[in-house]
Amino acid sequence: MNEDRIKGSAEQAKGKVKEVAGKATGDEKLKRSGQADQVAGKVRNTVGGVKDALKDAEDRKEDSH
Repeated sequence: MNEDRIKGSAEQAKGKVKEVAGKATGDEKLKRSGQADQVAGKVRNTVGGVKDALKDAEDRKEDSH
């Protein structure tokens, strides 16, 4: 698990908290900001997953030689 995946997961969690707080207080701006943070976190997590997959493939390629 690389840094992008860790930070992406943290950003998703932060976004969820903001979204829930926005819903609870009726603050649409905070709710939308939380939703945007969650999307950004998912993207970052996905980028991290791709990086992990590429590194794993590279490691397997080196091991086979």
